[in-house]
This record gives sequence, structure tokens and C-alpha cells, in this order.
Amino acid sequence: MNTQPFKLLLASSSPYRRELLSRLRIPFECASPHSDETLQTNETPEQYVARLASEKTQALRPHYPHHWIIGSDQACVLNGVAVSKPGNRETAIAQLKQASGNKIRFNTGLCLLNASTNESWSLVEPFDVCFRQLSSEQIEYYLDIEKPYDCAGSFKAEGLGIALFSALEGRDSNALIGLPLIGLVDLFQQAGIDILRSAAVQ
Repeated sequence: MNTQPFKLLLASSSPYRRELLSRLRIPFECASPHSDETLQTNETPEQYVARLASEKTQALRPHYPHHWIIGSDQACVLNGVAVSKPGNRETAIAQLKQASGNKIRFNTGLCLLNASTNESWSLVEPFDVCFRQLSSEQIEYYLDIEKPYDCAGSFKAEGLGIALFSALEGRDSNALIGLPLIGLVDLFQQAGIDILRSAAVQ
């Protein structure tokens, strides 16, 4: 296992992912990748997030040729249909009404790229959210408070959004926020890096 310090880059501008990655206690940089997030014809939600996570790392590779780059992307699926970030209140109301009393699956694509060698490791982490029966008034109250219009599924699991749920099902609740740390440590191990030892030598 490699224990030497290494340069790490998070291919994201998300403050949520940045906070999660900081828990591993390894210094890292952040940069925003520019990639086309259009869903391709006949592409499944799992294929979609896996592709975007990989494309985010490759988009930044020319600018960070000596880094280990982490890419992550997320999509939620309700009744077999991908649910996007709402962008506005009207769409958020519609999404939460549809989610009420139902189960949403979140698929998070994760990719770890060694920019020096172009070798990569990847996975898709599933996580299920069971919603309570929500009244129109409760949905309005929630949106007034958190305004989660930049969040897939129209909620912030790290905030008051937890009050919308009846159950969470999956191995890593961090996946719900956008960066499955258990899966990320798995990828580092596959790449020959021991995160605990690497954190200790920083």
C-alpha cells in the first residue's frame, strides 16, 4: 500500500461534497469540471452517473496531470424515471408531491483517476429514501425554509430534509449528500492507497 503524500483534487464546486471529503483528513484542492450532462439515448441512470463521474475527472486531467482526481455525480430515480434538480419552486413542489409516500433510489457515480497514468477505478453506489406521506402544506413549509432548488429530488438530507423521510436504506448515507465515502475508500484501496495511513502522515 502506498503511504506517500499525494496530490488530491475534487472535481466539484459543491460545498456538500467538499465538507464530506474533508472528513478523510487529507489535503485536497477543488476545481469545477465542464461536462455535458445530457442524458444519452437508452442510457440507464446507473450508466449516466458512472459516465459523468468519469468525464468530470477526464475534463480536469489536462490541468492537473499529477493529481489523483475524484469525480462524482448523482441522479435520483422515482418509478423508473430520473428526477433532476428542480431549479425552481414549482418543479420542487411537483417532485415532492410525487415522492410523497414513495421510495426514491439515489445512484451516485464515483470515479477515482490517477491523472499521471490515466488509470481509473469506479463504482455506482445505490441508496434508497422512503418518504413520509406529505401534505401540500408540509411541502410548502419545507420549501419556504430550505429552498433546495439546487438539490436532486428537492431536499437537503443534511438539513431539515430528514423530516421528510420515514426510512433510509443503504450502506452509506453520505451517498445521499453526493459523495459516498465508504465507496471512495474502497476505490483508494483498489488503487493501492491506505487512507488511514495516508491521513496519518499528512
